[in-house]
Amino acid sequence: MPFYHRMGQIPNKRHVQFRKEDGSLFREQVMGTKGFSGIQSILYHHGAPTEIVKAEFLGACSIEYEEDSVLGYRHFQTGAAPRKGDGVQGRTYVLGNDDILLAVSSPTETMNYYYRNADGDELLFVHYGTGKVESMFGTLHYRPGDYIVIPIGTIYRIVPDGEDTKFLVVETNSWISTPKRYRNEHGQLLEHSPFCERDIRLPETLETHTEPGEFEVRTKTRGALHSHIYSHHPLDVVGWDGYLYPYIFNIADFEPITGRIHMPPPIHQTFEGHQFVVCSFVPRMYDYHPEAIPTPYFHSNVDSDEVLYYVEGNFMSRRGIEEGSITLHPSGIPHGPHPGTIEASLGKKETKELAVMVDTFRPLKVVKAARTFEDKNYLYSWSHK
Repeated sequence: MPFYHRMGQIPNKRHVQFRKEDGSLFREQVMGTKGFSGIQSILYHHGAPTEIVKAEFLGACSIEYEEDSVLGYRHFQTGAAPRKGDGVQGRTYVLGNDDILLAVSSPTETMNYYYRNADGDELLFVHYGTGKVESMFGTLHYRPGDYIVIPIGTIYRIVPDGEDTKFLVVETNSWISTPKRYRNEHGQLLEHSPFCERDIRLPETLETHTEPGEFEVRTKTRGALHSHIYSHHPLDVVGWDGYLYPYIFNIADFEPITGRIHMPPPIHQTFEGHQFVVCSFVPRMYDYHPEAIPTPYFHSNVDSDEVLYYVEGNFMSRRGIEEGSITLHPSGIPHGPHPGTIEASLGKKETKELAVMVDTFRPLKVVKAARTFEDKNYLYSWSHK
């Protein structure tokens, strides 16, 4: 889906001399994926991006998962998860596997360092709160409902406005893109796509820092966190162009696809990565066949685990769910609407629900710490008793 964009000052040609006012050269950095065969951008720095004056190993980024337990439906009430730390260190991990990590974060402080995930892209969904993401590509301001896509290797930090921000965080070891079936051979979103390029918000301003000093960038890669101290500000980019950069898409700009009878979950798909997809459930008109059943049918996820993060509204097929709830419906057993919700949906014209769904094509494991805010009765909530 990425399209060409440019910000700041760049030379007329790639890989040619580009000089500052004092006659010295800007430092060109080619930042690309798939060994220079994928999308890339070229950035021009005041200082060399290799000028490290100190390096330190901060430790393993180990996730402690629970031991094998009974296969069942799980419900985590993340409203009870701790509010702590900053937008990276304060992440509370809930679920994960070798492809993806899911966390929530309610930061109470601003990052006093910069961060780079060198393993894969990140997707931050803003449940509530406002603030900004400062990055080497420029500054993005966020608001509720924003999906913030941060490409692998991007140096950034999160600056909330106060202490009223909550993120759903998706960390990957792959690239995040829009669904292939909504794009043509050139990457342009097609007419039947539920959103288009006009809905994408790009970095708003490119703030070039040239102040002297020592600045820390923490890099996550190979299962560990590393600290690098640079002799210049990491956001010293004077200009860049290309197809690789962070951007924002707001869930309110997702235009739902509806039909006469109940439509399957892929119509809600918004993003995809290696072995997972992300979907958006938004307010929409219900099915309009005279005998339609608006709630989803019982179904078996024979090759995927289904995770739902409930944002707001009254989710039509669930009881006992609150804002910030995360449910896990694993492959291997069927799931579907709670008792009474099918009958209650008959004749209804619309739904006001708002939720984010993540389907993974390899089983997810539960992080031990997440059990402290788990609703352990959820497994039996389909029982009429």
